[in-house]
Amino acid sequence: MINMSKKLAKRAEEGNPINASIVGAGQMGRGMAAQMTEMVGMNPAVVIDINLDNAKRAYLDSGYKEGEDFVVVETVDEANKALGEGKFVVSTNNEVATKSDIIDCAVDATGVPEVGAKVALDAINAGKDICMLNVETDVCIGHILKKLADNAGVVYTGSAGDEPGAVIEMFDYAKGLGFDVKVVGKGKNNALDLTCTPESVAEDARARGASPRMICSFKDGTKTMVEMTAMANATGYKPDVIGAHGPKSDVAHLNDVLSLKSEGRGGVLDDYHVIEYVNGVAPGVFVIIGTDQKDIADELEYLSMGKGPNYTLYRPYHLTSLETPMSVAKAVIDREPTIVPEGRYAETIAVAKKDMKAGEYLDEIGGFTIRGTFMSADDADDMNALPMGLVDKKTKLLKDVKEGDILTYDDVELNNDNLIVQLRKLQDEIFIPKK
Repeated sequence: MINMSKKLAKRAEEGNPINASIVGAGQMGRGMAAQMTEMVGMNPAVVIDINLDNAKRAYLDSGYKEGEDFVVVETVDEANKALGEGKFVVSTNNEVATKSDIIDCAVDATGVPEVGAKVALDAINAGKDICMLNVETDVCIGHILKKLADNAGVVYTGSAGDEPGAVIEMFDYAKGLGFDVKVVGKGKNNALDLTCTPESVAEDARARGASPRMICSFKDGTKTMVEMTAMANATGYKPDVIGAHGPKSDVAHLNDVLSLKSEGRGGVLDDYHVIEYVNGVAPGVFVIIGTDQKDIADELEYLSMGKGPNYTLYRPYHLTSLETPMSVAKAVIDREPTIVPEGRYAETIAVAKKDMKAGEYLDEIGGFTIRGTFMSADDADDMNALPMGLVDKKTKLLKDVKEGDILTYDDVELNNDNLIVQLRKLQDEIFIPKK
């Protein structure tokens, strides 16, 4: 994001700040709104949440006053009037975020696949750029959303600060320099608990001021699998094994742990050019690079990067939604995305969290019935595996399943009234080769 502060300052000097809208005023959405209030050249003009008090908090916590600085609206017309008078607006109506006249870019920060699908589609149809702090939607239908955005002449982008956006900057940097990027990966923040539920993590969620479903999606591994799927689709790299290896390591030993088994350095990998997660290096992201050039290797050793043949580039932080405004700026000013799916290389697939009977209904990400795993798109197609983002509370099991079973399309009756299901069908017609 080089020179972005200068570009934003120029927008401010010209009286043309970027006006962003945020859908989802949970912890991430409120943090994002607060960060925008500190920025020169960008406004959090609209904040939306199904809980109106959450939307208000996004402004109140930053010192804004209801009525004086922001107002509650119900319709796009009401929003246009208030925004035209120089006020910010809050609402429970998603369409205010995507259809209000002055909005340059909408941000979805809900983490709910169906909501993300509607917000993204509405923004694209309204000629607005769309930034997805909602990787769950992106890994399910990001390919079709990007195509629709391209056709509409708007920018579709994932978010800086989330692990996929953070690691793609390192990937592009290393590839641009000509290094062989052997592994792309992230640290895992929470101990893995494959069968956790919102109830079992409720105390932890309260202590952290977060949603139980969000914490559950972290602990059952789903969030990591979703993030690795986004990394795969942006880079063309794939999982080495279903679900990835997930070894333990500190940063100093990543070079050896993420080497090939055949190389005899204690590595876990069968192949390079893969996506991986590691316990022990959170909250960072990393790429493992290599070179065949002796002079380059000699200089890397001189620069304390190790003896090779693998070298680790490591970023020890990612600021999630606090960095999202930079992706908004990059989309609006530079007309470029931070991260997008460049192809269909991986899928996040639904896995049963418990034994269930035919006739039971599933729920959603971070819930009681399913978790996600990560596999190549080819493997998913061969298994007829069910993308996790298509599952909602109206998804009915047609067969008995056991804990740990990978669910298939044949196992369920999908909710065909769900927008994301319809968009996925269209995506599959375009992107999955006919056999």
